[in-house]
Amino acid sequence: MQAALLPERGVVKVIGDDARRFLNGLATNDIGKVAPGSPRFAALLTPQGKIIVDFIVAEAPPADGGGFFLDCPRALAAALVEKLDFYKLRAKVMVTDLSDRLGVMAVWDGRAECEYGLCYADPRLPALGFRIILPPHLAKEAAADLGTSLSEPASYDAHRIALGVPRGGNDFSYGDTFPHEADMDQLAGVDFDKGCYIGQEVVSRVEHRSAARNRAVPIAYDEFSPPPGIPVMAGERSVGILGSTAKGRGLALLRL
Repeated sequence: MQAALLPERGVVKVIGDDARRFLNGLATNDIGKVAPGSPRFAALLTPQGKIIVDFIVAEAPPADGGGFFLDCPRALAAALVEKLDFYKLRAKVMVTDLSDRLGVMAVWDGRAECEYGLCYADPRLPALGFRIILPPHLAKEAAADLGTSLSEPASYDAHRIALGVPRGGNDFSYGDTFPHEADMDQLAGVDFDKGCYIGQEVVSRVEHRSAARNRAVPIAYDEFSPPPGIPVMAGERSVGILGSTAKGRGLALLRL
């Protein structure tokens, strides 16, 4: 088993009588199916169907105060709060950025059952393991409780890259990428049977026409890692951009 605290992840809490309905009207996944121990991967989109921010939605048990915790990119946590506040109107919800108090720890190559925070399976891919929302200063103790020690965040990143799972900001650009291009349709991030949400028409059209023009795809390389951000060439033609790389594996956003 391995564990790593992920410094690039933040936490936003959404709580209130209307919290589930409110989130369900905005997110790409069915928040009605979220329950303690059953998280969902989702995103908030622009009206044009492009990803503003992606996140994992986990629900705390009522005994622990309830509420929905959004495991999101820390750099976008404040923007996510601002956007949710913009949409809430008269909904009975309270949105709080807890990134200065809570962090996210990833645990993989083993099953995580921890009493140090909110523990949930990564809904994108079983091989990604589990995640725990907890105060960062408790991460070392939590890892010891799981029978392991904290690894560097780069260890988890290499694991993610080897599985071909893209990360926003590294493998695709927020505000300029459709969910299909970021593989959200393949990583259980879009529910195509749920009701309306912002950007749904565009996402549904891409799905039904099988019209995704670009995708984040896994690549392999020999010897030294090429620098992220360089063009991927087919002869003299640029066909995409290289993203994350680690240990001979990488991801690239390529035109299909």
